Amino acid sequence: MKKVVTVTFAALIGLLSLPSQAADIEAGKAKSVICAACHGADGISLIPLYPNLKGQKAQYVEKQLKAFKDGSRKDPVMSPMAMPLTDADIANLAAYYESLK
Repeated sequence: MKKVVTVTFAALIGLLSLPSQAADIEAGKAKSVICAACHGADGISLIPLYPNLKGQKAQYVEKQLKAFKDGSRKDPVMSPMAMPLTDADIANLAAYYESLK
């Protein structure tokens, strides 16, 4: 006898959007020290040219950092900053900035 499994679209999207490993907010906070020069110590930039990161969705921050790293998004300041970041660093930074409310 075959079992039929019903999965809702919302549940499927939820499963697909789960990170492969849990991010470490404290590690992200430690790594963010270098980001603070432009994006502010609390994720609120004092320089209008640079965006606020406080409260940004983790998936958005990850996507942008990965784009800077792989060259699909270019910026003379951010591209070299993203290059040495590991996938774990990126996930941790994204989780940290999302956690700031």
